[in-house]
Amino acid sequence: MIVIRGSRRRFLHTLAALAGVPAVALPERASAQPRRRLRFGVGPFLPTPDDSRRAFAPLFAHLAKQLGAAEHTLDVTTDWAGLAVAMATGNLDAAWMGPWGYVLAHHASGCQAIATVRYDDRPVYNAIIVARPGLPVAKFPDDTRGLSMSFADSGSTSGWLVPTYFAREVWKIDPKAFWKYNEGASHPGNQMAVASGQVDLATDFDRNRNAMIAAGRIRADQTRIVWSSPDLPNDAIAVSKAMAPADVERIRSALAAIGPAEAKALLPARYTGFSPATHASYATIERAGIAVGRLKKPAG
Repeated sequence: MIVIRGSRRRFLHTLAALAGVPAVALPERASAQPRRRLRFGVGPFLPTPDDSRRAFAPLFAHLAKQLGAAEHTLDVTTDWAGLAVAMATGNLDAAWMGPWGYVLAHHASGCQAIATVRYDDRPVYNAIIVARPGLPVAKFPDDTRGLSMSFADSGSTSGWLVPTYFAREVWKIDPKAFWKYNEGASHPGNQMAVASGQVDLATDFDRNRNAMIAAGRIRADQTRIVWSSPDLPNDAIAVSKAMAPADVERIRSALAAIGPAEAKALLPARYTGFSPATHASYATIERAGIAVGRLKKPAG
C-alpha cells in the first residue's frame, strides 16, 4: 500500500539552530506498524504542494519498491527550511533536498548526500536575480539601490544563501539596507511578483524560471535576468544517518540506474537522472553558510 500525505498537524523544533526562520512541521507518525514504512520528503519545487507531490511521487514509489517497503509516505513542505527541520528531527528517511537545506540538515542530524540530481543532463545550476524588463540596470547591483527586492525563504540556496553571500562578501552591501528588502517568498512567487510588477527585483534559480516559461506560467519577456551566480551543485538526495547501510546502497544503486529514458517515467520534465555524490559535493554551499554566519566553522 502506498500512503502519500501532505497535511501537517504540529510544529517541530525552532529553526534557530538551522536557518533562523519559523519551523515547519510535518505530520505526526502513527505508532509502530507491523509492516515496514518509509518516510520520504520533497521541498516546494513547484507552485503548489499538490503540484510537487504529483511530480515527485513516481520516483519515491519506485525507491520504496526497490527497498521492499510495504508502504511509504511522501511529505511536501511549503518552504525549504521546513524540509531541513523534518530531516534533522528524524521525521524522514530520505529526501530530495535543496543544497542549502541539505547542508543545514547535515549539520543538525548527520544525514548524508548520496546523489546529485541531473537537470538537462547537468549536475549544476545557477542562482539568478531577475528584474522587471523596463528597469535600467546597466551595472548590478549599483543601479538597483533603493529598489524593491524579494528574497526567498532562508532555507533556499539560490533564493537566499547565495545572493546573501554575494551581497555581503562580494558586493560589500547590506541587502536589507541597500534594497527595499523582503524575504520568505517561494521561487514561483518571486517570478510572478516581478512579472506582475509587484516588486522590482527578486531571487530565483535558472531551472525554475525555465520551467515556468515552458509551462506558460510566465512569458520570457516578463522578467529579465540581471545577475547569475557561478555554477552550484544541484539538489541532493539525502538519507537519514539512521538508515541501514544496505538500504543506503539500494537507494544509491536505484538512483544510478535511472538514465534519461527511465527519467521520463519517474522524474519531472527535464530531469534526466542522478550523479553520485557525497557531503563533499556541497562544500561550496557549506562555505557560504559559514561566511554568512548561519553555520559554525568546523574546529581545527
